[in-house]
Amino acid sequence: MSVVGLSMVPGFLRRASFAALPPSGNGKTLVVIFQRGGADGLNMVVPFGEDSYYDYRPSIAIQPPGQGESSALDLDGFFGLHPALQPLMPIYEKGDLGVIHAVGSPDTGNRSHFQAQDIMESAAPGRGAGTGWINRHFTASPDPDATAFRGTGLGRVLPKALRGPAPAVAMGNIEQFGMGEGSIYETLYNEDSNSLLTSASRDMFDAIDLLKEANPAQYKPAPGVRYGVNPNNNNPSPFGNALMQVAQLIKADIGLEVAFVDVDGWDHHQNEGSIDGRMMQRLQPFGQALAAFYQDLGDRMEDIVVLTMSEFGRTARENGNRGTDHGHANVMFAMGGSVKGGKVFGDWPGLAREQLNENRDLALTTDFRDVFAELLDRHLGATNLDAVFPRFTPDPERYKGLI
Repeated sequence: MSVVGLSMVPGFLRRASFAALPPSGNGKTLVVIFQRGGADGLNMVVPFGEDSYYDYRPSIAIQPPGQGESSALDLDGFFGLHPALQPLMPIYEKGDLGVIHAVGSPDTGNRSHFQAQDIMESAAPGRGAGTGWINRHFTASPDPDATAFRGTGLGRVLPKALRGPAPAVAMGNIEQFGMGEGSIYETLYNEDSNSLLTSASRDMFDAIDLLKEANPAQYKPAPGVRYGVNPNNNNPSPFGNALMQVAQLIKADIGLEVAFVDVDGWDHHQNEGSIDGRMMQRLQPFGQALAAFYQDLGDRMEDIVVLTMSEFGRTARENGNRGTDHGHANVMFAMGGSVKGGKVFGDWPGLAREQLNENRDLALTTDFRDVFAELLDRHLGATNLDAVFPRFTPDPERYKGLI
């Protein structure tokens, strides 16, 4: 049985029908990808122009461009992609992929996965917030025609970013969403007619009917598209499968505005390696799946932006186990037809010892909320950003020019 997180507000499906619906809002979609565990941004987007990078990482550094298949893929003469991300290079060269480096939370002392993830998903450094930034966007920019799928998490638990008073859905498997005898939806539907849950359960059945119209069992990606192959069984990787389901929801035109996808396994304290360790094993299906999504959506990518993030970066220096420890600033990718890509955004702080945060981490020069605000504003068309970001005032002067 699939598991759904839903704000049970009766009547939230105001236009539920058995036909496909136009997208919510302005017809744009944001796909948020969370690399849980603290991905090593310094090895994903390599500052090969910094001598200190090689001094700090004698065994796990990615070699400069031009030294064979194991070397970095040159982006601009200073930064390079990890070679496992080669599938993303054509998108970067086309100008539809941009990199934001030295980005993250200004909360410099937080190295806890749980707390740092909460900060990222609530977009509220310091004291945090009880709701997620995406849900607050929905609340601040209500859409009377929105469906239950306006905010959808691909996973068995609703992520913090989608939690709050506005309806949002989490699904572990699109093909089993709300289906099967004895499911929670049947239970709700059969409750006493006076129950407050009855109306919400009927709405959810309407949502299930909408999804059935997409015929998930029959979905086929565009010709030639493969969403990252699991070497154990030749099937799509778990992350690839999640992105394939996001593609299906977008193509079904059932009102998806923001999708949230988790991909875990980035906490590499040991055997991170350069091109032969655990990080390589994570990056290969990651890059393949992102490229497959871009190819699968085709012309629809003009209305889609994919944003990747992680709760924090890693230490500049490798540790004694060929790994890295919890750090500070990190890297994000923004991909889409409206992205002014083909470049690395942000102010590079440098890796000299005196330039590091607490003499150990990449220092922050871009607040992650400025990235969120720019995408909400210039991609999704949000107009009430102050309601989305507590104790923070978005300012277009700080936007990076991603869109």
